[in-house]
Amino acid sequence: METRALLESVERLIASRMSDVQAGRYNIAYKSDGSPVTSSDQFLENLIRGHIEQHLSDLAFVGEESFDFQSPSQKGYVALLDPIDGTENFCSGLKEWGVSLSIWNKGQHLGSMLLMPELNERLITGDTIPALHSRITGLSSSFNEGIVDALRNAVEYRVTGCAVYNLLNVIRGTFARFINPKGAYAWDLLPGLMLALEHNCLVHVNDEVFNGQFLDPTQRYRVDIQHRYNLHRR
Repeated sequence: METRALLESVERLIASRMSDVQAGRYNIAYKSDGSPVTSSDQFLENLIRGHIEQHLSDLAFVGEESFDFQSPSQKGYVALLDPIDGTENFCSGLKEWGVSLSIWNKGQHLGSMLLMPELNERLITGDTIPALHSRITGLSSSFNEGIVDALRNAVEYRVTGCAVYNLLNVIRGTFARFINPKGAYAWDLLPGLMLALEHNCLVHVNDEVFNGQFLDPTQRYRVDIQHRYNLHRR
């Protein structure tokens, strides 16, 4: 199956199982770092993984809920998935949570998707997006001293607690910038970073210009993304 068609089939699969996703919303446990995880996080990861494995052979699957922090082989397909990004929002009853998915083959990016099921919004590789303009800087919700500087310098700012929401907004111009100075893992960031490059955003990872390389999921990455309105792909 062609990558875009596969990503769209994942979108449809999630939509068809939203009643199951919502049913596990308040079935909450806590990880060793104190962050919440719901039965829906695990349900969605297993659902999506099984679907992708039906279509891609020789697949190394990297999912937030099952990753064992061993660098995946890049000799074949690699899928990176955060089944529910913004779990704190999700299990608090907020709609600002999303699914982040990226497909690679032999180190080459094939396609990515940012999906916000309860807001009915998505961005998939190859999509066109509207011409929007903003002064808002989106900030990650994990505290870091860099956040203080960003707050001081921002004309307007928003803290939403969901990387998918932040990434989607900066890519389409609803935010002028998105900054995460503390860092996050590849499943949180890489799909959005690749879509940001596709739409001509200026992307820095760990203070260096990002050119679209695969990011090792065992590490955390700081990001700074700026929407370039004069170069924006529509």
